[in-house]
Amino acid sequence: MSFEVKGWCPGALRPMLSGDGYVVRVRPRLAELSAAQALGLCAAAEDFGAGLIDLTNRANLQVRGVQPGALPDLLAALTELGLIDADVETEGRRNILVAPTWAEGDDTHRLTLALLDRLGELPDLPPKMGFAIDAGPGPKLRDTPADFRIERGSHRGLILRPEGYPLGIRLLPGTEIDTLIRLCEWFVTSGGAEAGRMARHHAPLPDWAEPTLAPAARRLPLRPGPHALGAIHGAAFGQVQAADLAAAILDSEASAIRVTPWRVLLLLDATPGPRSGLLWNPEAPELRVDACPGAPFCPQSSVETRALALALAPHVKGRLHVSGCAKGCARPGPADVVITGENGAYGVALNARAGDPLTHHGLSAEQVRAHFGAH
Repeated sequence: MSFEVKGWCPGALRPMLSGDGYVVRVRPRLAELSAAQALGLCAAAEDFGAGLIDLTNRANLQVRGVQPGALPDLLAALTELGLIDADVETEGRRNILVAPTWAEGDDTHRLTLALLDRLGELPDLPPKMGFAIDAGPGPKLRDTPADFRIERGSHRGLILRPEGYPLGIRLLPGTEIDTLIRLCEWFVTSGGAEAGRMARHHAPLPDWAEPTLAPAARRLPLRPGPHALGAIHGAAFGQVQAADLAAAILDSEASAIRVTPWRVLLLLDATPGPRSGLLWNPEAPELRVDACPGAPFCPQSSVETRALALALAPHVKGRLHVSGCAKGCARPGPADVVITGENGAYGVALNARAGDPLTHHGLSAEQVRAHFGAH
């Protein structure tokens, strides 16, 4: 199973070419777009792309199917909406996951703004490294990709927890971002750039950064349904038609949207209720399935993924991951069932990641369906 691992994460200023055109990623500040920005993004996706918007596991939005000739017009539209950074370097540093239920002035809001103001002070980190600001009553972002996390500790204060460590470093009020930047500097000077990610960096932490404090009890991710801040809607495979999202925003009179890493959107001040093209049932099988775009949309995939995933979803208990190749873009972590494309056929493994050894090889889509009783 061959695939190419990109050494960077795409953005608006550095889009990635896929099988259906450019993928242009927008990184919302504080995970939020105003209603006007969201509607403008939907219009741009229809005018200059394939009319599709992806929700990523880093809480970003992606416009798909942008042809080379349309790219300048799309970037101009995103600039007009205030959704593009000043330069590629700033865009690359702004890998910040934000707990989406923040309130103005709370610790998550305060620290995210502080980090945004000081991005220029960070050392040169590997391009896929990122941060999670998750300073509510308890961590919500525990299973999302981040290298350094600011979380609530069990002592009710804040901690800085490097990925791969169960305990965190005590943060004194007013020093949170100073400490984060200092730990990033240690990462670079101790050879972390060669490892590429904090979880793969095995140098001992410095004496001043001894992790001694446990995080507070975790909070559950958001699921579709009514919410105190408005309404939560899911997107099958993290993809929604731009026209459906625009209609949901207008029909529900939402004031803004907040993007999450769980393939759901929080529509602020929205009237609750089902919306066309979005998932409202928190038990919908599609919410237990991860699947990349697959062939022909991704040149690294040799198999179709999403039609097969939809067919299997009601028949698989637990988490299902269908990946077009061993790279596993849709779900880096393990799943109860993982189905991976290999040379035009499918392989199956249990309690595994894409790329792990497979227990079944060379299956057709029909054979996979039969294996799980999805005739």
